[in-house]
Amino acid sequence: MDRTVAHIWPALLDGLTTTMTISLTALLFGAPLALLLAACARGRRWTRVPAALYLSFWRGTPILVQLLITFYILPFLGLELEPIVAATLALALNTAAFQSEIYRAGLQAVPKGEIEAARMLGLSPSAIFINIEVPQAVRAMLPALVGEMQALVKNSSLVSVIAVTDLTRRAQQVASSTFRPLEAYASALILYVAVGILIAALGLMLERRLSRRGQN
Repeated sequence: MDRTVAHIWPALLDGLTTTMTISLTALLFGAPLALLLAACARGRRWTRVPAALYLSFWRGTPILVQLLITFYILPFLGLELEPIVAATLALALNTAAFQSEIYRAGLQAVPKGEIEAARMLGLSPSAIFINIEVPQAVRAMLPALVGEMQALVKNSSLVSVIAVTDLTRRAQQVASSTFRPLEAYASALILYVAVGILIAALGLMLERRLSRRGQN
């Protein structure tokens, strides 16, 4: 292998580490907010309206604009953030809007008859939620959550515009320093595809395990 091409990979793998760190952190930090939004969407009007406004903004505007607003406008409000923190925050707020719809749809997919039967048996609302709603909702939500994780990794490529050295940024730097843009961007593409396949495989494995557990 050409030595120049071989030297591409350490830099790209370093960028991939940053990409995965931002994506996973955003997914985890966005989950509690998503659950809150899903609960608000199922609640009274005074909770549904703010939730709907939040969803409308974060689902209806470009992620690139959201990143730029988070990075450049928050300092005017006295909140200085490092580029990687601003990127993670913007992606967490964005994915929370999409995750909330996944959670809401998953909970609605649970048969109402089972919930009513559990109530007739005297189970408390918390017991019904934990033992009946959550297990079934998770199985229903898992494919959509896997898709959201894949989308989050792809969308994270935009954080390079605020100087975060993610995989895309590293590919740009390598292409500029080696004058080998084809190899740099093709290698980055391979890594993005590999990550997407890995996420899908892990999601499928977990889905099969949950299905077997549900049948037992």
